[in-house]
Amino acid sequence: MNKTTANRIALAVLWSCALITVAVLGALILYVFVNGVRALSPAFVFTWPHGVNSEGGIFPTIVSTLYVTGLAMLIATPIAVLAAVYLAEYAHQGKTVSTIRFAADSLASVPSIVMGLFGFALFVEAMGLNLSMTSAALALSLLMLPIVMRTTEEAIRSVPRYIRWGSYGIGATKWQTVSRAVLPAAGPRIITGIVLATGRAVGETAVVIYTMGQAINLPVTPLDSGRPMTVHLYLLASEGINLPAAYGTALLLMIMILGFNFSARWILKRYRKV
Repeated sequence: MNKTTANRIALAVLWSCALITVAVLGALILYVFVNGVRALSPAFVFTWPHGVNSEGGIFPTIVSTLYVTGLAMLIATPIAVLAAVYLAEYAHQGKTVSTIRFAADSLASVPSIVMGLFGFALFVEAMGLNLSMTSAALALSLLMLPIVMRTTEEAIRSVPRYIRWGSYGIGATKWQTVSRAVLPAAGPRIITGIVLATGRAVGETAVVIYTMGQAINLPVTPLDSGRPMTVHLYLLASEGINLPAAYGTALLLMIMILGFNFSARWILKRYRKV
C-alpha cells in the first residue's frame, strides 16, 4: 500500500467518524425537537405544575436549575482559578504538582452517581445541610472544579511570555503581573471553561436528586429545597404520566445546554480574532 492510498483511507475513516458523530447528534436533537416543540409555550415555561406535578408548567424547576447552577459556579470558580494560578505560576514542578493534577483529572472522571452519594453522605447527612440548594451546589461544584481548574491552567500557560517580561520590565511584582497582565490575557479561555463546566452542571441528574430533593418549591434562600429540570424530566419519563411534558422539558433543557456551548464557542472565536 503506497502513501497516497493510506492517506485516502485514513481521511475516509476520519470523515466517516465525524459524519457519524454529527448524524447521531442531529438525530437526537431532531427527535427531541419533534416530540417536545408542541409542549413549549409561555404557559409551559412560566406557570406552576398542578395535579400530581405532571400537568401545567415547569417554572419552579427552571428557577431551581438556574439557582443551583449559579450557586455552584460561585463556589467552584474562585477555588478553581486560584488553584490554577498556583499550579501555573507559583508551584515548583515536581511530584506535588503532578499529584494535584492527577487528583483533578481523577475527580473529573468520577461518575456523577458516586458524586451524588458522596454529597448526600457529606453535605446532607454529616454537615446537616439537609436537601437544599447549598448541598446540591456544593456537590455540583466538585464536578465543576476540575474542569475549570484544568482549563484555567492551560489558558494561563498559553499566555505569551513577553507579556510577563513586559510587566516585570516596568517594575511590577509577581502578583501584579499575574492579576493585571496574565489573567486578563487568559480571561476569554477561562470564561469558556467556566461556561462549559456550567453547561455540564445544568444537565446533571444523579448529583442533584440525592442532594436537592424532588419538592416542587420556588427556592428563595440557599437552604431551601427544590426540583431541578433534570429530576423533573426523569420523574415524568420514568413514571410515564405525561410524556409530552417530559419531551418539552427535555427540549428546553437541551436548548439551555446548547446555549452554554455556543456561548463558549463564541467567546473563544472572538478571542482568536482579537
